[in-house]
Amino acid sequence: MAIRLSGLNSGLDTDAIVQELVSAYRTKQDKYTKAQTKLSWKQDAWKEMNTKIYDFYSKTLSNMRRVGNFSKKVTTVSDSTKATVSASSGVINGTQTLKVEQLATAGYLTGKEIQQKSGNKIDSTTNLVTLGIKGGTLKFEVGGEVKSVNIGANTTVADFTKALREQGVEANFDESQQRFFLNSAKSGEKNDFNFILDDADSLDMANRLGLATKADYEAYDQANGTTTDLTGMEFADKLDASNAVIYLNNARFEGESNSFSVNGLNITATGVSDTMTITTKTDVDGIYDMVKGFLKEYNELVNTMEKSYNAASAKGYEPLTDDEKEQMSDKEVEKWETKIKDSILRRDSTLQSVLSGMSINMAKAFEIDGKKYSLASFGIKTAGYFNAAENESYAYHIDGDSEDSFSAASDDKLRKMIEEDPDAVASFFTQLANNVYDDLHERMTANPTLSSAYKIYNDKQMQSEYDEYTKTIKKWEEKLKDMEDSYYKKFAAMETALSKLQSQTNSLSSLFGG
Repeated sequence: MAIRLSGLNSGLDTDAIVQELVSAYRTKQDKYTKAQTKLSWKQDAWKEMNTKIYDFYSKTLSNMRRVGNFSKKVTTVSDSTKATVSASSGVINGTQTLKVEQLATAGYLTGKEIQQKSGNKIDSTTNLVTLGIKGGTLKFEVGGEVKSVNIGANTTVADFTKALREQGVEANFDESQQRFFLNSAKSGEKNDFNFILDDADSLDMANRLGLATKADYEAYDQANGTTTDLTGMEFADKLDASNAVIYLNNARFEGESNSFSVNGLNITATGVSDTMTITTKTDVDGIYDMVKGFLKEYNELVNTMEKSYNAASAKGYEPLTDDEKEQMSDKEVEKWETKIKDSILRRDSTLQSVLSGMSINMAKAFEIDGKKYSLASFGIKTAGYFNAAENESYAYHIDGDSEDSFSAASDDKLRKMIEEDPDAVASFFTQLANNVYDDLHERMTANPTLSSAYKIYNDKQMQSEYDEYTKTIKKWEEKLKDMEDSYYKKFAAMETALSKLQSQTNSLSSLFGG
């Protein structure tokens, strides 16, 4: 690197002169830097646009391709307080009968109030020995399987309830009521629980825990030929689990829960009832809203694309260098750069091609049962060149849509078609969606050498160009540095020569008495 001496002897502004001499090289470097910055903004704009296109392609458009999504049914029941019903797409339209005879319930046991020998209140930390229990094994049956809980010298109330829960019986001790509350984990007779109290010790243990019922004592006496005086005794209360029983079109169905799935109907019983009616019909509103949602997202996408394509020109605007930014306020810089960014996809050929392809496919007609259908057949059309709002010339409007001022006053053809011929509606829109989908798929996978998977634009090519700019800018930086060093070296030599000349002049002047 050349030694950079200022013009001490020459009196010249060396730095200013050198910068002027290399300005052509700096201008060249700035040109490539600005071009790279502009390219990076274009990459960002395309990334954002591609995300919008891909979201439409992979979600809404993909959903519209499936005929099953148009087989929506709405089902009502004459008394919705007794049952709720929904229907799958395969259920035929019509009326059926339903009666709820019995609801499924879980098994519940409400223990009697218990107390310690001391008379103190019982809580979760209370040792069961204080209830007069000698300890042992308490057996019970859950869902046809025999389980057991061991009660030892150190077993607490909390230990006991935890052990029951681990064996499939929900258990809790209510300290305010001083009693246990137990229930089966699931409804239905098969999931019920019952204690097995087949000997005196287990019966006594259950009684001291407040879990023995009157039926338990009676069963014990009958099995052992004994007679227990039950006068004045208090017992736990047990409510056995039950299955749900319904009649659909007079056919009987029984289940462990209150939910049934029968021939495409999903029935949830909520109360015992007399005979009710179930009515199934095409979900006109559901299908209408799906089509409307599809068109809304399509419109938002093509409007965004058209706006970007028709953006105002930014001719004469280029990204700013750091020196140029220093001459402007932050707001001025932001406004300047926004002007360029907003126009970055203006007249972009790829954008125009995608927009044109979507528009052409949306305008196609399809034959269904010998008849041609297009979007216009369903009262769906664009506003036309002279009536469309700015950058909305590709957007579609649904006749009779109360939320669209342009078409609200027209007859609602779409809803009428859904009511009268839902199969034709499904066939048309699935074909339409498939055409648009296939076209976008082809564009996003056509050239893997220039584009990554599911990229509508040449992202690989752009990145390659960006990398080339980086290399070019680096070369010009090196050239600029080399030229600066060369000029500074020459000026340094000149200053050295002038310094020697000045020294010789001073010597001669001194010699001759100058």
